[in-house]
Amino acid sequence: MRFKRTLTATAATASLLTLATACEDPAKASPPATSPAAAGGASAQASPSAAGTAPATLAEAQAYVQKYTPCENLSTGPADRVNLAGYAPVGAWSVTDRGICEDTKEQDEIVISMVSDMKVHQQAYKDHITKRLDEGYWDAGLYDPVFYTKTFTVSAQKTGTALALAKSDLRVLVCNPDFSVPEGYKKEKALVDGCVLTDFVNSRDGKGSPVKGPALPSAGSIEELRKLVSPKTVDCTEMLVTNEHIASIDYQPVVGRDVHGAGVKQRAVCGKLGGPRPVDMNWLDLVSDMKTLQTVSKESQLAEVGQQRSLTQSKLMVGKDVAVESNNPTVRKGLYKLGFLRLDCEPAFSAPAGSRIQKAQVDGCVLTDFERPVS
Repeated sequence: MRFKRTLTATAATASLLTLATACEDPAKASPPATSPAAAGGASAQASPSAAGTAPATLAEAQAYVQKYTPCENLSTGPADRVNLAGYAPVGAWSVTDRGICEDTKEQDEIVISMVSDMKVHQQAYKDHITKRLDEGYWDAGLYDPVFYTKTFTVSAQKTGTALALAKSDLRVLVCNPDFSVPEGYKKEKALVDGCVLTDFVNSRDGKGSPVKGPALPSAGSIEELRKLVSPKTVDCTEMLVTNEHIASIDYQPVVGRDVHGAGVKQRAVCGKLGGPRPVDMNWLDLVSDMKTLQTVSKESQLAEVGQQRSLTQSKLMVGKDVAVESNNPTVRKGLYKLGFLRLDCEPAFSAPAGSRIQKAQVDGCVLTDFERPVS
């Protein structure tokens, strides 16, 4: 099943058959095709994203790339520098030559592939992405930092290099139907239907092209926070303001008994608290130290890595100086609409096109409005 996303993110590419994504099982990745799976052999006229000239050799392509980022020590035999297992080999997908150069600024290796028929190449890439989607990999083609022009493709390994290349006339090819070009970025027609060319760079590290979104919500008191989220999003008909640890067998908050030690100035719990088994519990936090609170949440998340996530464990939704802890997906969906973002510290986390992703206050974490569908 394909999950339709209208948010932003992307990158897909060119000669990169498929760099295994965080959600994809590398062992299941299909090997590079030995011949293009393209419909028809019509040669591409001119890519909509073509640079002003059309480099015909690796040296000419290198010279173009060097206008935007370092590309030194070009070599055609660099098997020891980059694992090319995920790339269509020379001779397939209309790839006629390939070289690797070094981005000395970002300490990155750049792969340049010369292509004789760009329409055939794009069609082969689209066919590959369609196959991966049919196999259940919802994020296929959303995070491949490879750029197209009309005669060659450029693949960056690091986000910094990709962002530098995005300032050129090169464009990222995206063939995932769940992708939507975010506001403020270029959208150009590809040579095959169902794909788009863009200057938007998505990345799993949250350092790609910035996405516009509402400011994080703020409140000066628990009562002000209550009015912000209740009654439509969080049911605070019953609310208890207390820094004591309140939990139940069904609801476990991120913050434990040491409330102040977790960076929380004051907190309250909403829900039906009476009886032996409270229900509809959500925690409202007035935060004095957001970095400390995020650190506590990160430790909690990492402790669960490799284990079956408990449905009773709440997730931390943060604003500028407030937070809401909830294990209810419906509540969290409403909080996203109010501008709250969820702290995610899962290793190799990724989000599909259109999702908001921004830097968290602790390393290894991001703030996002995306939650991976539960299979």
